[in-house]
Amino acid sequence: MVDDELAELRRRRMEQMQRQAIDQQSIEEEAARQQQIDAQVRAALMEILEPEARERLNTIKLTRPEFAKAVEQQLVMLAQSGRVRQRITDEQLKALLTQLIPSKKEFRITRR
Repeated sequence: MVDDELAELRRRRMEQMQRQAIDQQSIEEEAARQQQIDAQVRAALMEILEPEARERLNTIKLTRPEFAKAVEQQLVMLAQSGRVRQRITDEQLKALLTQLIPSKKEFRITRR
């Protein structure tokens, strides 16, 4: 009876370790896939952005990473669709950014 319980505990522990190994492997594969995607995006941005525009985008990435990610995706999609025929300058990137940034409502408070 004790041997049966011990064998059952060992079997359960072995199954748990196998599940953990599979989970760890899938996490590592996902991380590698994400790194590969990031490398492809960086390579595409190197081709379509002038150095000054890349600097501006990197600065934005430091302050607003989610917004910078959206801009990067937008630029890559424009390049893939063939709508970008020449490298994007800093001025063109500024214009694109002003279009993508939602307009803020201005409030004025007057005290009486």
